[in-house]
Amino acid sequence: MSDRFLVSGGARLSGEVAVGGAKNSVLKLMAAALLAEGTTVLTNAPEIADVPLMADVLRGLGAVVDMDGETVTITAPAEPKFHADFAAVRQFRASVCVLGPLMARCHRAVVALPGGDAIGSRPLDMHQAGLRALGATSSIEHGCVVAEADTLVGAPIALEFPSVGATENILMAAVLAEGQTTIDNAAREPEIVDLCVMLQQMGAQIDGAGTSTLTVVGVDRLHPTTHRVIGDRIVGATWGIAAAMTRGDVTVRGVKPEHLQLVLNKLGDTGAVVDNFDDGFRVRHDRRPTAVNVSTLPFPGFPTDLQPMAIGLAAISDGMSVITENVFEARFRFVEEMVRLGADARTDGHHAVIRGIDRLSSAPVWCSDIRAGAGLVLAGLVADGVTEVHDVEHIDRGYPHFVEILRSLGGEIERVRD
Repeated sequence: MSDRFLVSGGARLSGEVAVGGAKNSVLKLMAAALLAEGTTVLTNAPEIADVPLMADVLRGLGAVVDMDGETVTITAPAEPKFHADFAAVRQFRASVCVLGPLMARCHRAVVALPGGDAIGSRPLDMHQAGLRALGATSSIEHGCVVAEADTLVGAPIALEFPSVGATENILMAAVLAEGQTTIDNAAREPEIVDLCVMLQQMGAQIDGAGTSTLTVVGVDRLHPTTHRVIGDRIVGATWGIAAAMTRGDVTVRGVKPEHLQLVLNKLGDTGAVVDNFDDGFRVRHDRRPTAVNVSTLPFPGFPTDLQPMAIGLAAISDGMSVITENVFEARFRFVEEMVRLGADARTDGHHAVIRGIDRLSSAPVWCSDIRAGAGLVLAGLVADGVTEVHDVEHIDRGYPHFVEILRSLGGEIERVRD
């Protein structure tokens, strides 16, 4: 039996919320700590379920990991183990990011194919192709990625798609390779920049962070560091979209608005008043949102992680919206749950067409992944009656203190432990 949320509709969200560190950054930074023998300290780490899961993966590789609130301390051994087994990595996708550091330190890695959210296939082809370009052999054997190299040697690498995970793994393998590596069509997400900043603090030579071309000159060794995790733009945007959906007034602190500029512009197009600050933004809405179209794309495009929230917003907007998913093909599973809540929505391939209605109707719904879960809760806030959201452990993996924050903003939500 899993926990569920009881969400009462009708509340207008208002107030201020502080956003912690980014889930999509901290897990990769924890893996990067393996690159240097000694103790690395991460601050502003989010208190989410995936952090202790990653800690278990690192412990299985010989690291010592301590967690104290928003501080994670990782002591990497002189000789890490190179086998990340299925028991450790099966629960979440980000565990595969140990592949690059293990190849850099050990020149071999056996990493079980990871589990994670049900949002579509996320093959490791580009990860393996990048390692092969650096001189490694790589194959899938008995449910594991198996890679090995006598020596990693820098090389030009062009990605077919700006994959965040492939960029991260290739980058972390290249920082200790011989010579120069260029990664063309690299991911440009703020979380990639955050990883580059930490690696540079550790002594890596990297140019081009935040652009589509990364240039890495390998060094002999890296040293531990202390690094502050960037704010979680996806969590911050979730609260901003919630403000627009509930005709509320929410100020978000702890995230850079330039990391969300397209999202904030879209909220403005719905009729919201959006104010940007150095460390956050404010979203105010006092009427029914106007429908807008959204297409998900890699950064600086509209994040695929916010697609469920965009559909929730469209479901109660004035007019028709077309939501196009260009990253993960199975993310539209969320639409089936929205239809349970009365949404007038249909999907066709990569597109969802939503005709907004005045108000959704409560129903039992099920989370299939982190962001779908958050989107269903937001939908419950604008539905009549009490919506039961099941399998909420997904939400715990990406949103710290979710219930407490929603209550602080005036939302009516209760966690029920079955």
